[in-house]
Amino acid sequence: MNRNETAVVLLKGTDDPVGPRVIAVPEQPLLFQETAASSSFDLPPVPFGDDTPWFLKSISIDIRLNAEMFQRKFGEGIIPYFIYIIPLIFLLCSLGNVIKFSVWPIANLFLGILAFYGVLSLGTFLNLPEMQYIIDSYLNGVIPVTFAVPLIFLGFSILLSLYSVLVYIVRRKDDDED
Repeated sequence: MNRNETAVVLLKGTDDPVGPRVIAVPEQPLLFQETAASSSFDLPPVPFGDDTPWFLKSISIDIRLNAEMFQRKFGEGIIPYFIYIIPLIFLLCSLGNVIKFSVWPIANLFLGILAFYGVLSLGTFLNLPEMQYIIDSYLNGVIPVTFAVPLIFLGFSILLSLYSVLVYIVRRKDDDED
């Protein structure tokens, strides 16, 4: 058991789940309840503990950071929001070939999740202030740095779309030869 977890000890075991119990909440004294309905005890929300898989913690952090970025872009105005969001949606839609990579549906599901996580991580990485500074110094003011990340998304999505079209043409050509 972890120190940060809330624990409920049923004194009569699982035979009587609404019977007497002791509740241990971190940073609070132990609480004895004769029955579950005798008092209302609001338990604090259980956060991610130390036993949560790294992947879930990481994806929740990336989702939160991307949500903050979307909120900030929406606060700047509807035009900057759409300039950022449309290439991102185009990039996610162009991942269709990655999602159909395997003949096993569960593998395709995991590849899709991994691709979605990769796009979230790429967006988080490119929107870091340090990366924005590096991108701005590389572009030398040719285009505003706010357009750089959407253009990178657009470039990746065009490359993925071209790859998908070429794979489709090759597969169709192979099917015609048979």
